[in-house]
Amino acid sequence: MAKSLIRFGTDGWRAGIAEDYTFENLRYCAQGTADELLADGSASKGMVVGYDTRYRSEDFGRAVAEVLAGNGIKTYLANRFMPTPVLSYAILPYATAGGIWITASHNPPTDNGFKLRSSYAGAAAPDTLASVEKRVAAAQAEERVRRMDFDAAVKAGLVEIIDPAVPYLEHLATLIDLEALKSAGLDLVVDPMWGVGQGWFPRLFEGGQTKLHEIHNSRNPLFPEMARPEPIADNLSTLLSTIVERGADAGVAFDGDADRVGFASEKGEFVNQLQVYALLAYYLLECRGKRGPLVRTISTTAMANKLAARYNVPVYETAVGFKYVAPKMLEVDAILGGEESGGFAFSQHIPERDGLLAGLFLLDLMVREGKTPSALIEHLYELVGPHYYNRIDGRMQPEDRAAVLARVQAARPESVAGLAVTEIDTRDGFRYVLEGGDWLLIRFSGTEPVIRVYCETTRADKLDDILQAGLKIAGLEG
Repeated sequence: MAKSLIRFGTDGWRAGIAEDYTFENLRYCAQGTADELLADGSASKGMVVGYDTRYRSEDFGRAVAEVLAGNGIKTYLANRFMPTPVLSYAILPYATAGGIWITASHNPPTDNGFKLRSSYAGAAAPDTLASVEKRVAAAQAEERVRRMDFDAAVKAGLVEIIDPAVPYLEHLATLIDLEALKSAGLDLVVDPMWGVGQGWFPRLFEGGQTKLHEIHNSRNPLFPEMARPEPIADNLSTLLSTIVERGADAGVAFDGDADRVGFASEKGEFVNQLQVYALLAYYLLECRGKRGPLVRTISTTAMANKLAARYNVPVYETAVGFKYVAPKMLEVDAILGGEESGGFAFSQHIPERDGLLAGLFLLDLMVREGKTPSALIEHLYELVGPHYYNRIDGRMQPEDRAAVLARVQAARPESVAGLAVTEIDTRDGFRYVLEGGDWLLIRFSGTEPVIRVYCETTRADKLDDILQAGLKIAGLEG
């Protein structure tokens, strides 16, 4: 039987559990990573390994540790399921060559994944991922995996169990005034979406006047009440209704590995990810007085550019994925990096999405400005004008990808929904820049068989028309 092809997408490798995501294939991924570390001379630094709440993630994490140990590489293994940003930060105090996280993030419950992080505590750069991918393929072809029994590896000192929460919490206290948030007296609903974010906000706010009501806060790999642990409106109906029932001040959600954030207003209305990016940029530039570049992916809001012009800071655009955002943040010393999916990274921290810190910053913005989430958006629109956004995801069979891609490549529309196309950007998918700065983007997901159609416009009456035009270009119109 032919072996399944392992490809690293936007953020590592993800696949269906027991289909392609097997212990055998996972061990090939670990062996390929070990080969990369041995080749570049960083193997002696060791690796942090962690995992999420998905089915058998802890066992998959132990399997990775066994392979690293079999190659003489020390593993610092998390003592329980942990948020991705907590694991990523641990790379720094332990001074390792990087880390491997067993997680499929926001994917459906049938999936699991393999995320690779570099020594700077951010997503591995594209060239590194490409090299590891080749080494994984070689290990597969040769059916070559070196392993050491887990207990033997612990006894030999090649596996050490650690609590990554300790250094992360110490560092968090240097980034935000937690006491001010604890004493603010807010009433909040928090939804960790059955994932690794559970318990973190109650721990951070313990003993204060701010009240927390946490939902979906046990381990359940089926992720009931939602299609997937992705913090978007369609998956947050319980959060939104609970806010209204309680009369809460806001709601915060985290995806399955807590590197992404979702935000909801006191009205039980979802605050979309582009609005959140703009609010975080405003918070850093205005409330915290920071100055420095902003980094955003091409699927993220043009409001960033308008705020940047107001505060006289540059904006850098990248392709979608933190494997592009993280290196650019380091290169330009950015104060904020973000993407449309709800992942945001910050200066003086790590070039890694951190849903926990992003959520705290949004709450700090509310406290400092004395405004509800709805009032904050109104103020934002006073500064940059109203912006309207939506995204439609269309699933497809992997074998149909080439035909869909050819169809989109062949399309060169002069106008979309009656608006002139002023530029077609093909850095990552096909982004049609429209008159007035509106945009339509069609691109394939890097982690699952999905084609996405995105739009941001300053014309409320054009949003649906532009999206439908995008679906037609991709051949997905109903």
